[in-house]
Amino acid sequence: MRNNPSLRTPVLAAAGVLALGLSLAGCGGSDSAGSDRPENEIHVLVYGDASNDVENAMVDKFNETSDVKVVLDTIPGAEYQQKLQTVMSTDAAPDIFFNWGGGSISDFVEADLLMPLDDFIEEDPQLEEAFLPSVFDVARVDDTPYGIPMRGTQPVMLFSNKEVLASAGISEPPQTWDDLLDAVDKLKAAGKTPIALGGGDEWPTQMWFSYVYDRVAGPELFASALEGDTEVWDSEESRESLGMLRDLVDSGAFGTNFQSVKFTDGGSHTLLSSGEAGFELMGSWEYSTIQDINPEFAENSLGWSEFPEIEGGKGDAANLVGNTNNYYSVLKDTRYPDAARDFLKLMYSDEFVQEHMAIGNLPTTTNTEQFLDQAANPDYASFQFGLVQDAPNFQLSWDQAYPPAATPTIHSAVSDFFAGSIDEDGFVAAMQSLKK
Repeated sequence: MRNNPSLRTPVLAAAGVLALGLSLAGCGGSDSAGSDRPENEIHVLVYGDASNDVENAMVDKFNETSDVKVVLDTIPGAEYQQKLQTVMSTDAAPDIFFNWGGGSISDFVEADLLMPLDDFIEEDPQLEEAFLPSVFDVARVDDTPYGIPMRGTQPVMLFSNKEVLASAGISEPPQTWDDLLDAVDKLKAAGKTPIALGGGDEWPTQMWFSYVYDRVAGPELFASALEGDTEVWDSEESRESLGMLRDLVDSGAFGTNFQSVKFTDGGSHTLLSSGEAGFELMGSWEYSTIQDINPEFAENSLGWSEFPEIEGGKGDAANLVGNTNNYYSVLKDTRYPDAARDFLKLMYSDEFVQEHMAIGNLPTTTNTEQFLDQAANPDYASFQFGLVQDAPNFQLSWDQAYPPAATPTIHSAVSDFFAGSIDEDGFVAAMQSLKK
């Protein structure tokens, strides 16, 4: 799940979008980041979405007192990962950049492009101690820290249109898989698309696989696959999960044109907020996305709940999948490492936490809980905080846990399976082809 988001909120047509086409002529490394850039300037590259308001606020705060100024560049969400991979080994490489930790930065570490942050942390221990350990550690590679949490935790949740559910006779969100199937039938009978799905982006489809596999097989199956045991994809639990997903698709749960709907252009969450759909499975950034485009709906009609339990499954019903957070990593050859370090310090400031809470995000600093009542929606913030705090396991999105080279295979496999162009054997073969 690459997005924002984070791994994934709507594209912003902002003036700060990075003009990559003008600066990618060079294809080799450079002695320092942006060697042709003005002096006393560092560039921070982020995924373009609603959270950019907070990032701009942090840049403005930093630039008030720093001689070295930060310039914030954005890439539209749907294009971020591909363009980041392209730009990192060129003279246009950012000094600091947004990522998802885990496998999303492992290739950069192997290529010796990133700065280990041990020295920064030794100079300011709060760069580690101010964050929840389970979240901070996701940006470690071979036990070395390469990232600082810079947004909010992003568990995937089941969002709903409360008015649509009520009109279809659904009194509460589904607690079990059978409840979900029953809700699908009721919504179809009411003439609604039961579940909005941005299948055109592919990564939203992956969320269904991540949760069903977790609930049926427990987190151990994916952990084993990530360690190189490809046989688990052909296990009984794997095929049971695929059978349940096939039944859900064939029931009409996602309608008939979900492959042409996207989240990144606003399609799927517009179906939800406009009353055309009852549910959407999406990362927690769904709240800030909808609040940004339809604040009245966010305040009055948007519902949220945990993913349903699958009775008889091995996975704990409190387990989460999603993105533990997003991270800032630093280019090893940045010209201004001290400025980079000082900018990262803002990521645990009270102002940072309050700014994110105001748009519905939930930072993972140790002081977050004291600001829950200042959130855009305190009930939503408290619910999300409780999910994260109580989760026995928080599985990083499949396409973030694997290195970036695996993403096309994962996305194609989940998309093709939902589309019916491959069967269980085809999905198993695709996932078995992945390398750690």
